Amino acid sequence: MAKEIAHRYTALDVLRGMTIAGMILVNNPGTWGKIFPPLKHAAWHGCTPTDLVFPFFLFIVGAALAFAFAKYNDTLNPASVKKVIKRSFLIFLTGFLLNAFPFYNTSPDPALTFGENWLYYFQHIRVFGVLQRIAMCYLVGALLALWLQKPRKIVIAGVSLMFLHWLILVVFGGDDPFSKEGNIAGAIDMAILGETRIYKGFGMPFEPEGVLGVLSGAATVLFGYLIGGIVRKSKEKINATSQLYTIGLISLGIAMVMSIAIPVNKPLWTPSYVLYAGGWSVLMLAFFIYLIDIKGKEKLFYQFKALGLNPLFAFVMAGIFAKTLGRVIKWKSMVTLEDGTIKEVTMSASSWIYSNCCVPLLGNNEFGSLLYALAYVAIFTTMAIWLYKRKIVIKL
Repeated sequence: MAKEIAHRYTALDVLRGMTIAGMILVNNPGTWGKIFPPLKHAAWHGCTPTDLVFPFFLFIVGAALAFAFAKYNDTLNPASVKKVIKRSFLIFLTGFLLNAFPFYNTSPDPALTFGENWLYYFQHIRVFGVLQRIAMCYLVGALLALWLQKPRKIVIAGVSLMFLHWLILVVFGGDDPFSKEGNIAGAIDMAILGETRIYKGFGMPFEPEGVLGVLSGAATVLFGYLIGGIVRKSKEKINATSQLYTIGLISLGIAMVMSIAIPVNKPLWTPSYVLYAGGWSVLMLAFFIYLIDIKGKEKLFYQFKALGLNPLFAFVMAGIFAKTLGRVIKWKSMVTLEDGTIKEVTMSASSWIYSNCCVPLLGNNEFGSLLYALAYVAIFTTMAIWLYKRKIVIKL
C-alpha cells in the first residue's frame, strides 16, 4: 500500500510542478506591456488560463493533505495540529518577508532622511500575498478536514464556507456586491490593514488575497482533500480516474449554472470560481494519473516532477531573483528615444537582459516578452532538477 501511495504522489508532484512553472511564467514577463491574452489575469469577472494557476495550487495543497495526514490517522490530535499551525505560520512569514525584500527603499526620496525613508518603506509593505493566502487557507482547510474526517461532513463544511462567503458579500456589499467598487471584501481589508498595506494593481486599493476570500479559498483546499482521499483509497487506478473525470465535469457544470447569478471572479474568489477552477483541477489530475500512473509516461514530465518536490522554494527564489534584477541591480543609462532625443533613464538588470537578449531575437513584442519568461522558468527548473538529483527537498 505504501508503494501505491508513493506512486500516486507522482501525478500530484507533476501537476504541482507544472502549476509552479505557470506561476513563475505569468509573474515574470519581459515587459508587462507585451503579454499574450491567455497569460493575463481577467480584468475583473471571468477566468483566463492564468486565473486557474493559483487555485490549482491550493487544490493540490488539499489533495496532498489526504496523503500527508495518513500518518496522523486523519485525526485532529496534538501532533497534527502542531504540524498545521507551524507550517501555516512559516509559509505566511515567508510570504511577508518576500514582500518586504530587499528590506530597504530602492527608490529613495531625496527629501527624506535615511530613517524617514526606512520608516516610509515599512509602512507601505503589502501584508498579504500568494503565500499568505496559501498559509491561511491551509490552516482553515487542514484543521476542518482533520476535525470532521468524514467526506460527507467535509462536503457540508466546504459548501457552508462558500455560502457564508457569498452571504457576506451580498448582505454587506453595495448595489452590485460583486463589483470592484461595491464589494465588502475590499472594505474589510482596508479597515484591518489600511490603504498603504494592500495591493493597488486594480487601479484602486483592493487586496485580491485578503481576509474574506480565505473562506472560499479554504473550500478549494477541502475540495482537493476530498479528491486526494478518493485517489488514495481507490484500489484501481482506472476507477479513480473515471470518478475524477465525472466529478470534474459535474463541478464545471454547476459552476457555469451558478455563474448566471454569481460571477466567476478570482479577486473575490467567488463560489462559482471555486467550482470552476476546482473542476479543471480535478480533470487535470485525472489526466495525469491516467498518463503517468496507468500509461507509465513519467519520464516525459521529469522536470515538472522535480519542480513539484520543491515548489514553494522555487517560487520564493524566483521572487527574490526577480526583485534583485528589477529593483536592486540598476544604474543610470543614456537611451535614444523614437524621436531621436537622448534621455537619461534608470536601467534595471531585468530590463537590460530583456532589451539586449530577448528583443534582438524575437523583437519588443509578446514573443520577446514570453521568451524572457520562459528563460526565467528554465532557470528555476534547472535548480529544481539539481536539488532532485541530490535528493534535497526543502520544506516549509
